[in-house]
Amino acid sequence: MRSSPPPSPPAVAADLFPGARLALAVRYAELLATEGVIRGLIGPREAPRLWDRHLINCALLSPALPEGAIVVDIGSGAGLPGLVIAIARPDVSITLVEPLLRRTTFLEEVVVELGLTNVTVVRGRADVLHGKQTFDVVTSRAVAPLERLLGWSMPLVAPRGALVAMKGSSAAEEVAAAGAVLSKLGCAPPAIEILGEDVVAAEGVDPIQVVRVAWADPSGVSLPVRGARGSRESRPGTSRSKRRKS
Repeated sequence: MRSSPPPSPPAVAADLFPGARLALAVRYAELLATEGVIRGLIGPREAPRLWDRHLINCALLSPALPEGAIVVDIGSGAGLPGLVIAIARPDVSITLVEPLLRRTTFLEEVVVELGLTNVTVVRGRADVLHGKQTFDVVTSRAVAPLERLLGWSMPLVAPRGALVAMKGSSAAEEVAAAGAVLSKLGCAPPAIEILGEDVVAAEGVDPIQVVRVAWADPSGVSLPVRGARGSRESRPGTSRSKRRKS
């Protein structure tokens, strides 16, 4: 399958990937447009619009994360939004969870090539971490409707953490459809937020819409307590893959 290099990054990329991080984002875009296409991780038609449709789109999520946050991105695929967040926010420790071997292999190769010491790669579905770890933020993009996503994500959300799922125009409908699940799990009413309006207004790039879900009563959430940063099961600065037969 033929691949082609992506276009140059738009001016707004320098704001979202400050300093030396922009060069890392450019190299990641190149890897997506070449190896990502060859390996079938993204379609060849996506290469010309990698920046506007994917990298900038995902990077708009990064300013919404707390400083030093411990994040898990479920269904990471080719690294959207997880790798983009890791590039834009070196202060954030992020675990990429992806069940397919060819995708986790690509993710691990990118992590090594870019020297992303704040990333851990885990091969498996979200439930591989249920009961083992919790996180400040659980992210996802185009993984599943909210009704299903909640069951995979909320067991990973720390008592005072949140699920922050990138959603499109169907966000309000998905929230309405998930009402029973939200109540059953003990979630607070979700918030639908628009991110990046001030950043991309002059660039012709659309802002993003996310659904944020937290616990209704953080003090009553019965979840495994996250340990000290140095003692977590998956420490930042490593890239490992849990192998499962598929």
